[in-house]
Amino acid sequence: MDGVAGKSGGGGAEASAAGRRVRCHDLVLRLLGLAFTLVAAVVGGVNKETQLVAVTMLETLPPLRIPVTAKWYYMSAFVYFVVSNAIACSYAAASLLLSMMSTTTHNGIIILLLLILDLVTVALLFSANGAATAVGVLGLNGNSHLNWNKVCYMFETFCHRSIAAMVMSMLGSFIFLWLVVLAALDLLKKSK
Repeated sequence: MDGVAGKSGGGGAEASAAGRRVRCHDLVLRLLGLAFTLVAAVVGGVNKETQLVAVTMLETLPPLRIPVTAKWYYMSAFVYFVVSNAIACSYAAASLLLSMMSTTTHNGIIILLLLILDLVTVALLFSANGAATAVGVLGLNGNSHLNWNKVCYMFETFCHRSIAAMVMSMLGSFIFLWLVVLAALDLLKKSK
């Protein structure tokens, strides 16, 4: 009888250690997701640049130098991008707390809730990244069919910061996608 009890106790300890290791990875990934989306939201949210543009009124007069400013909130796609990253960052902070709670209580409802909300966050971040990237490509290349000129040659710093924010957000998106994949694999293991 002692041998049976000893075996079941040992298996429980191994399963508990494996569960703690998985939850430790979960916490680290959530912390990384928080960091990447925070950096993307901050860099995108403070992004602006002012340049002097020469405007010729008459050919006989010298050109006027007018200051032109590019700001992140001038384009709705960038607004969506910054707000989506701020939402994802807030969710990452809340999910970090929920994830820590689920390690102590082993509550299946919290784990399922986190899986669903992680999936929603992945969709939100990828859609925001797509919208911001589309506008970024227009700024970089312009569109000759619609007579939209390139602007990144003039606002280089603005474009470089936008790209940096998009890269950070994309990394955050992949972190949350990895969380969804790990949770789905964990559910698959539990179902067998």
